[in-house]
Amino acid sequence: MPIDNGIRAFAITEQIDETPTIRTVHLDGSMHAQPGQFVMVWVPGKDEFPMSVSYPGELFGITYKVAGEGTRHLSVMKPGEKIGVRGPYGKGYSIEGESILAVAGGTGMAALAPMVDLAVASGASVDVVLGARTQSELLFRTRCERSGAAVHITTDDGSDGSKGLATDKARELLEAGDHDMMYTCGPERMIVGLLELSGTTGVPMQASLERYMKCGIGICDSCAIDGKHVCVDGPVFSHEVLSKLSDLGRTRLNPSGGRIPIE
Repeated sequence: MPIDNGIRAFAITEQIDETPTIRTVHLDGSMHAQPGQFVMVWVPGKDEFPMSVSYPGELFGITYKVAGEGTRHLSVMKPGEKIGVRGPYGKGYSIEGESILAVAGGTGMAALAPMVDLAVASGASVDVVLGARTQSELLFRTRCERSGAAVHITTDDGSDGSKGLATDKARELLEAGDHDMMYTCGPERMIVGLLELSGTTGVPMQASLERYMKCGIGICDSCAIDGKHVCVDGPVFSHEVLSKLSDLGRTRLNPSGGRIPIE
């Protein structure tokens, strides 16, 4: 499928509150992206930033957490107002396996949801571990359930599902089941924990990394990790590549290019 990387103007058709801090914006056009690919979103006069394509195809949508100035401005834009989008970029998830475990932390479900939809539609059995700080921050729970996936909830405060970490529930499911592929997106320390599980259980893994990006095409070096560029070599990496990234879960580059620890 040809990929259109030129910037295009899209009018906002709808903004949906998914959680108190996460919104989905739907746009008046199509974006045929692979699950896990991302786009660069330009809010005129404010900023440009990367966003996962949470709704590929004709019902094009992106899901974002309201954080910096750009996303705050985007969150108050009305239907009919326009933003610029270029992409899709990067390598997405490769759908493999008949018994799949998907593990999402925080906004990571925005990248994983299209993969879950496609995997279930392809006939795979899918378990989803959906982790969040608290019940109100659980993202796309109903969407995953409607797709036919089995959803397992973990919350830091115990307000829904199991109290604890998503990695704890993932370990429980991997040890009890017969999964042959694991997919994840979320905090890097969670990914490191899942990578260890991948090694001990022998279940291969694909993970989408989230790093600071300026260009999206491998020029600015802001998303570099151990000689790889998340924007072009990823954002989805195999467990073979992940296991060789010494900076994974330890350090990242800030907007000025300085190396800082991951908290």
